[in-house]
Amino acid sequence: MKNDFLKYQAQTSPYPLGLEISHASGSYIYDTNGKAYLDFVAGVSAVSVGHSNPKILQAIKEQCDKYLHVMVYGEYAQGPAVELTRLLAANLPDPLEQTYLVNSGTEAIDGAIKLARRATGRTQIIAAKNAYHGNTFGALSLMDFEERVAPFRPVIGDISHIGFNNFEDLTSITEQTAGVVLETIQGGAGFIQPQNGWLNAVRERCNKVGALLILDEIQPGFGRTGKLFGFENYDIIPDVVVMGKGMGGGMPIGAFTASRNHMQLLSDNPKMGHITTFGGHPVIAAAALATLTQILESSLMDEALKKEQLFRKLLKHKLITEIRGKGLMLAAIVNTGAVANDAILTAQNEGLILFWLLFEEKAIRITPPLTISNEEIEKGCLILLKVLDKIATN
Repeated sequence: MKNDFLKYQAQTSPYPLGLEISHASGSYIYDTNGKAYLDFVAGVSAVSVGHSNPKILQAIKEQCDKYLHVMVYGEYAQGPAVELTRLLAANLPDPLEQTYLVNSGTEAIDGAIKLARRATGRTQIIAAKNAYHGNTFGALSLMDFEERVAPFRPVIGDISHIGFNNFEDLTSITEQTAGVVLETIQGGAGFIQPQNGWLNAVRERCNKVGALLILDEIQPGFGRTGKLFGFENYDIIPDVVVMGKGMGGGMPIGAFTASRNHMQLLSDNPKMGHITTFGGHPVIAAAALATLTQILESSLMDEALKKEQLFRKLLKHKLITEIRGKGLMLAAIVNTGAVANDAILTAQNEGLILFWLLFEEKAIRITPPLTISNEEIEKGCLILLKVLDKIATN
């Protein structure tokens, strides 16, 4: 299978890990040789309530017996999508009421950019340096990492960048700014949290100049930081919240939510200001509804903060300089990029799945399913520490 994978499936890097997957359950992935791998990555923050979660599988099966795709998004009332958006509205602060369901987080970012320009009549979009919002042209255009952007220029125009946690840069947000797009916690940059009320200052600046604040919750959202959405940790409310990854519990979905007044701007002048064939797909919406329901009706969000403390307690090593992040969105920062790379690859051989971050080469990603047990955390941390011991002695 690996040979065919490399021959027929387009690759994202020259050296994919290439595990041949047989099945997955709970916190484990199994290869075709029967080897079990404890998963500290969760499909890059996507498998929020564990692999092959029974409630998600049941929701998928029940919906498959009713109907699959029946009409392009926004024309027919379909139960799973209606219930999902209703439950989101019930658990988001006012005025975040209407949700547009799409196929991925990056598409949701593109939709949010369009909404900001439509709502304000302005064109300038401001993003953060070292941001990552996805790879469609709109989301890619927000990136300031020239090595990744240059091969695809020209990208969309009128994009400016500010430093994350830089107060002086907030003067760049002006009456010409349509929207400010920020990750609530910067992911690829190294799981960097807003500090000293910076996000609140951004909110105030956007209010002053009439710009929309768009918060990218694609990674922090759906319980990973101990709240349903990361912004709830910082006592602010965005104009648009963007979702993805863990929203579907392992199924592909994205969404953006705003006020009813803002969101209705995409339905007229022009009509179909944003349109998608498969957004709100009933099977995927059913899976997302089961995921959201389980997160809301369980103690997983509270447990995420307790599990964070367990990770911080266990992951003490001379090669680890700090643990960044919040809840179960964590990164172990080691002293060099070479150590991080070696640790990730060696840990896989030892039955532990870890991963990289996009920009911060010294980071080891730790974003397990929210359902991971304390015993599994202890087991995985012990593997990582033993791997780092070997590296330290070489």
